[in-house]
Amino acid sequence: MVGMMGAGKTAIGAALAKRLGVPFLDSDTEIEAAANMSVAEIFTRYGEAFFREKETQVIARLLDGKPAVLSTGGGAYLAEGNRKMISERGTAVWLRADLELLWERVRHKTTRPLVNTPDPKSTLRQLYEDRTPIYQMADLIIEADPAFSIEDMTDHVFENLKTRPDVLGD
Repeated sequence: MVGMMGAGKTAIGAALAKRLGVPFLDSDTEIEAAANMSVAEIFTRYGEAFFREKETQVIARLLDGKPAVLSTGGGAYLAEGNRKMISERGTAVWLRADLELLWERVRHKTTRPLVNTPDPKSTLRQLYEDRTPIYQMADLIIEADPAFSIEDMTDHVFENLKTRPDVLGD
């Protein structure tokens, strides 16, 4: 699962994994466990470049494991090496959500270091504009519908995955 913060990668990824009977993995959670600190703390102490290096290492380790649904951090897919690795070892599914939906979901969160700025909505807009062309490279693009429940969105993702026999089989 790739996409912007607030797109639903964790909620939908967890529900999809349950439906498929495979583990759900979250790269940010795995990084936090390995570092014994939050993503925000890692950013503050060591900077974004250090975080991105560790993120790539964790994603590689997770992709080498058993089949699973992996939710990546919003910036993970921006690195060309990560994109290539994800598509070679799995299927990149972009949950595409519009800016207003993303803003509604992240505006009250304090755990998003990239939008912890004086004007977080403008920062989110800039991230959205910068990242959208890269997310469009995903293997599957699935529109996040704000009217959908988690279950409905999971159904929508599952139906789209059925178009990929290399993912779900026949």
